[in-house]
Amino acid sequence: MKFECHAEERLFTAVHTQIENTLLDGQAVLRVTKTDKVEQPDENTYAVLNGIHLHNGTIEVRLRSRLLPDAPDHARGFVGIVYRAKEDSSEFESFYVRPTNGRSCTDPVRKAHGCQYFSYPGYTFSYFREFGILGYEAPVDVDIDEWFTLKAVFQNEQATFFVNDALVLTVPQMKHGFGQSGALGIYVDIGTEAFVSDIKVISDDEIPNPNLIK
Repeated sequence: MKFECHAEERLFTAVHTQIENTLLDGQAVLRVTKTDKVEQPDENTYAVLNGIHLHNGTIEVRLRSRLLPDAPDHARGFVGIVYRAKEDSSEFESFYVRPTNGRSCTDPVRKAHGCQYFSYPGYTFSYFREFGILGYEAPVDVDIDEWFTLKAVFQNEQATFFVNDALVLTVPQMKHGFGQSGALGIYVDIGTEAFVSDIKVISDDEIPNPNLIK
């Protein structure tokens, strides 16, 4: 199964976010922002793409993010994707980019944290850093307020992530393991307005083995 669309509000359902159609530089796009009800980072704050449910496959999204006027100092323009999300949004896998930690960043520590894999609930960026667990972050060559393409390819336990067609991170064993299946979405975090233009989805097993689904 292959699915392509231009992002529009009618195609999504908001989960602790606000979504709306808008114009950016004369282009029709979807705007996604986090609601005030969820204050912690790496939570279930995303817009679900309706009607897509898969186990193995690829999602490729054209994204752009900007800092909101009231963004706190620790905001980084967080924007990314969610995949294998349960219907009640209680579990999912995710990968996001921190554009202000990208090309224009001069702090080498922040620059090393350009992108992030996390697994909800529990396996947040702070969890990995607190326990010194490496391999879930990497640098990225993007900047705030510019368009870039993010692609995630997930097969069984492994996921590979690309930014502008460049491989930036490989996760050999995702935290929810082999069997998770679910929805796709657009992730956004604190202090960020995310813009989405085009989405491409390829399902490698549209109807996965039900014995593998949690």
